Amino acid sequence: MSDATSLLLAGVGGQGTVLASAILAEALLRSGYDVKQSEVHGMAQRGGSVVSHVRFGQDVASPIIPLGGADVLVGFEWAETLRWLPYVSAGGSVIADVRRVMPPMALRDRSEWQTPYPPLLVETVKDRVAHARTIDAWAVAAAMGNGKAANSVMLGAVSNLIDVSDENWEASLLNWVPKGTEELNLRAFHAGREAPAPIIERAEALAVGAPRRSAPDIEFDSRWCKGCDICVRVCPEYSLGLNEDALAFAAKPEVCTGCRLCELLCPDFAITIHDTPERRGEPILGGLS
Repeated sequence: MSDATSLLLAGVGGQGTVLASAILAEALLRSGYDVKQSEVHGMAQRGGSVVSHVRFGQDVASPIIPLGGADVLVGFEWAETLRWLPYVSAGGSVIADVRRVMPPMALRDRSEWQTPYPPLLVETVKDRVAHARTIDAWAVAAAMGNGKAANSVMLGAVSNLIDVSDENWEASLLNWVPKGTEELNLRAFHAGREAPAPIIERAEALAVGAPRRSAPDIEFDSRWCKGCDICVRVCPEYSLGLNEDALAFAAKPEVCTGCRLCELLCPDFAITIHDTPERRGEPILGGLS
């Protein structure tokens, strides 16, 4: 490892990867480090690959992390973790969320869930790096009050690997998170830092050809929905509509296949798809090894 420490944050549009990197960079600046940051922009359409480079130390010349040069990879989505794994150094660490955001075009059959999405095999990561930890950040954040604070959970896990005080972490979080979510994000951050040890090391990410036993639950947050009609127009099953108040609702929830296009493309984070127990199986968690 060089004098500079390199962290690569990778996810998909809509997960808050860029926001997390800004929080991380400010926390490091508050701690007296020289910090360089570079990120991919233009993912407003949601669902596209997003990566942010953060390097810090006493004197950092460049923000760009070369192949095999990352000391820590923070993967906010499983396939993106695998995509950027070659950038981690042999002695590096990976913190990976087991959250899986299915690219819409990867669904060969929405009803039967036949998909080429890579399976969740933790050994794939462990074979490449010195230390690997997996965490169900969305589930941890949901237990705090809102799954959308998953990026704060991931930052909490990252905080165990770098020398930044709680005071600086919390000051940076409060400076960047949306107004009204400060308490939630602080609790999510500390929950991520204290996340439990692993209980499962290997599982399939999505079953291939699994029968559809029940439709997922579709949650709409009327406080955030502005009636833009995007979700209604992109739903391949014509499951959604606008009500008398011009807000999105599930007009035909029974035909929803759980493709998550509406959740991915909603610009206001007003839609959440909840898999029913029959569809999702047991929760998947992992830990440091």
